[in-house]
Amino acid sequence: MVNGVIGIVGVIVLLLAAGGVLGLIDRKHFSPRWLLVAAVLVLLNDALLTRCYGLLPDVIPAEWNWQGKILALAATLAIAALPAFGWRASGFTLRQARGSLVASIPVALVYCLFFVGIALTFPDGPASRETVAFQLTMPGLEEEPFYRGILLLALDRAFTRRVRLLGVDWGWGAVLSCALFGLAHAFGFSDGSFSFDPLTMALTALPSFIAVWLRLRTGSLLLPVLLHNFGNSISLMI
Repeated sequence: MVNGVIGIVGVIVLLLAAGGVLGLIDRKHFSPRWLLVAAVLVLLNDALLTRCYGLLPDVIPAEWNWQGKILALAATLAIAALPAFGWRASGFTLRQARGSLVASIPVALVYCLFFVGIALTFPDGPASRETVAFQLTMPGLEEEPFYRGILLLALDRAFTRRVRLLGVDWGWGAVLSCALFGLAHAFGFSDGSFSFDPLTMALTALPSFIAVWLRLRTGSLLLPVLLHNFGNSISLMI
């Protein structure tokens, strides 16, 4: 419990420190309030994923964290329904932006090939039915609506300057959301010290830029969710 709390506090400190520096550099396009909202979202998401750091009873005992994922997804959906966020603004729509699929298909193929390459390089052993079911559903269904949905929206409102690149408008929100996604997998606290795995950071943060591009280009979370679950499960299939 203590290690988890210290770990997420470390992530939030990094977010606020990096965000604060970026905000000082470009104050005209910076909203401290939305940066704080993003920090609260990160804390809430982590708390629910960990059943409030073990304080909540485990009512779905299983090999994988179904309960934490369901709780975190429920919170994300509730937040996306708030007027300050909104379903469409958060990416909760099946409608794809006009002409976006033609541009998105080659990018989606690159994403798939990346994870096929990882699966071939780091093959998994035999997987249980629960493992297959979990990896085909929960990672994309929970993580994409959070990181490429409400968190990206909050950070994009915290940093409003945009740069047009590769057909989409990028902001610091996209960069920070990808960094936070990587840190969620690569950064932690245990045995009295913080740990950081650069390889894990690269294998998670870098592909998330593709997911962000798809989210921004299509205006929808549909492709990021589908591709995320493909990336998590392909190693179990080949």
